[in-house]
Amino acid sequence: MADHYPAFDISPVPTPALDVKPPEVYRGIYGMPMFVTVPTSDLAASADFWLRGLGFIDLFTIPGAVTHLRRWAFQDVLLVPTGRSSEVPAISVSFSCVLSQIDEAAAACEELLPGCTTGPRQTPWNTVDLEVVTPENVRVILTAARPLDPHSAEARNLQAMGFEIPGA
Repeated sequence: MADHYPAFDISPVPTPALDVKPPEVYRGIYGMPMFVTVPTSDLAASADFWLRGLGFIDLFTIPGAVTHLRRWAFQDVLLVPTGRSSEVPAISVSFSCVLSQIDEAAAACEELLPGCTTGPRQTPWNTVDLEVVTPENVRVILTAARPLDPHSAEARNLQAMGFEIPGA
């Protein structure tokens, strides 16, 4: 896979480590390359869950129209008032975090909405994932990269796909 190269310098996601600290919430205004719009029947309750449970901030609110939430740079969610879906959507959205945030988010979300989390679980692609179903029935995955042991099965799998593994 010669087309792949390290480009971590353009990402707010820190290099995986057991003691890595998450970046600060990004409060700057930029042209959003991607964002999620979440319809909700209760804007205030939804904002409260995303703020206290998932660690977002209220970047700004236009009362009755939109609440713009943000975590790290390029992790933007717009809550908009509308009807509530009765089912969990087939699509989900994933947000990067660091390992130390997984258990904290699980506890906060469970306190706000008991039974809303699944996991955390380790994945074959070297992350720990927590699934959260929000009050609006959005499936949110908080995903934290684990440090990669260059001699692990995950590293061998990535090498077999053509990724360069430092120290392997």
